[in-house]
Amino acid sequence: MKIVFILNPISGTVKKAKIPQLIEAYLDKSVYTYSILYTEYAGHATSLAREASADGADVVVAVGGDGTINEVGCGLLHTPTAMGILPCGSGNGLARHLCIPMNLRKAIEVLNLHEVRDLDYGLINQKPFFCTCGMGFDAFISKKFADGGKRGKLKYVQYVLQEGLRYPPEHYVITDEHGEQTHHAYLVSCANASQYGNNAYIAPQATMTDGLLDVIIMSKFGVLGAPEVSFDMMNKTLDRSNRVQTFRTNKLHIHRENPGPVHFDGDPVMMGTEIDIELVSKGIKMLINPVVESKGHRPNGLQKAVCYLLNGLSLHKKERH
Repeated sequence: MKIVFILNPISGTVKKAKIPQLIEAYLDKSVYTYSILYTEYAGHATSLAREASADGADVVVAVGGDGTINEVGCGLLHTPTAMGILPCGSGNGLARHLCIPMNLRKAIEVLNLHEVRDLDYGLINQKPFFCTCGMGFDAFISKKFADGGKRGKLKYVQYVLQEGLRYPPEHYVITDEHGEQTHHAYLVSCANASQYGNNAYIAPQATMTDGLLDVIIMSKFGVLGAPEVSFDMMNKTLDRSNRVQTFRTNKLHIHRENPGPVHFDGDPVMMGTEIDIELVSKGIKMLINPVVESKGHRPNGLQKAVCYLLNGLSLHKKERH
């Protein structure tokens, strides 16, 4: 089979110089013949993936973070070509959902198994997404992160801590096949997959095979609720929180009071007050890990540190009162 790797040389936090050597060393040549292409500008991965599929590639592999994966996936929608992933981003939400190892050698070994599934994807105002989309606080932070220049987990945590306690909730009117509902919400997120990245589960029950979006509506939680929300996201229990309402649908319309940022797969874009979101069932083929299934996890060191910081802010607030 023919496999094409599309490598974004500047995405994420992983150095890319040794990736071609890893591919040469660990890709099974009895299964694949391979080539490597490099992106040169935003959106280039989409055209490269589309051309590779038209040229008969059986697999196109996105080498990068969720933004690169989104671009590659957009070029493979409704084609016979499957998308693989070598995760090199800062969050790697889709790769983690699909149980793709973060170790690149092991991720290449998953490609060698060539287990293909037909999976769902979403559209927000006709822009495809594969993991999550949303508006409110998470979109606001995504824009701050994108505009800030310097990337990385600690920078993201800094923005969350700086802005999370003063971000104002907004009014949203949400309409689906069951009718209309109004919410004064901190964020509205629509999940095709289960997490934002870094094992922060915004929709722990979401699956990419059910033809439905998991819609999450989070109310303002304040400084005293921040530790609880943090732990719930990291422990896959956010859907049980009394600060969250969830439902499933395949299509919805959202009216908000003001235009502003939305995000899809972590990348921000400005949109107006009318937002249409829908789920497209089994519209993309992807390579998944057939050996392991998603398991519960314990928070890693960084996640624990964030929770301790938030808890410290909460205790400080209590002491002042």
